[in-house]
Amino acid sequence: MTAYDPANIFGKIIRGEIPAHKVYEDADVFVMMDIFPQSKGHTLVIPKAASRNLFDADPAVLARVIVQVQRVANAVHKAMDADGIRIAQFNEAPAGQSVFHLHFHVIPAYDGHELGRHAEGKADDAELAAQAKSIAAALE
Repeated sequence: MTAYDPANIFGKIIRGEIPAHKVYEDADVFVMMDIFPQSKGHTLVIPKAASRNLFDADPAVLARVIVQVQRVANAVHKAMDADGIRIAQFNEAPAGQSVFHLHFHVIPAYDGHELGRHAEGKADDAELAAQAKSIAAALE
């Protein structure tokens, strides 16, 4: 298996080298808006611990992170007035992983609206900032 590369874009965001629309951060996770969302409010939960994906992740880290995934899903559901939530996590390129740092997608679903294709269109920065603020408020 390919080794983890700390120069990946999520590693750079976690270290503050690249800006992001941050929703929440603690010792274990960095939560931000996906700039290529599949639906309004698409959020990413990224463990700070270095791992390429689920295959090389520390189980203790996973245990702490999944609690945050649930917490963020509840906040996204509330803040975005979503009808449902999809949680997605991909491992290696053939499965759809495009950034090789473990992360979880929290994707709101809305009745009557199909999910968009990932990375098909960049979202408006002002809209992402507003969504991040709403979701952060729902986390409190």
